[in-house]
Amino acid sequence: MHAMVDTARPASASRRPAWKRRLAMAAAAVAALSAAFALYAEPGFVVMMADQVWSCF
Repeated sequence: MHAMVDTARPASASRRPAWKRRLAMAAAAVAALSAAFALYAEPGFVVMMADQVWSCF
């Protein structure tokens, strides 16, 4: 018996190229680090986080 094989589209056609995935991951990392820097640059946020951490003890 012959197996039915879908030859209309190669298996790798649905995947993005590796450089696009790496670029997307790098952009996400830069965005996350920028957001963290922006929050920690705000003194009120740092005091609030310190108070919340201290209240756990």
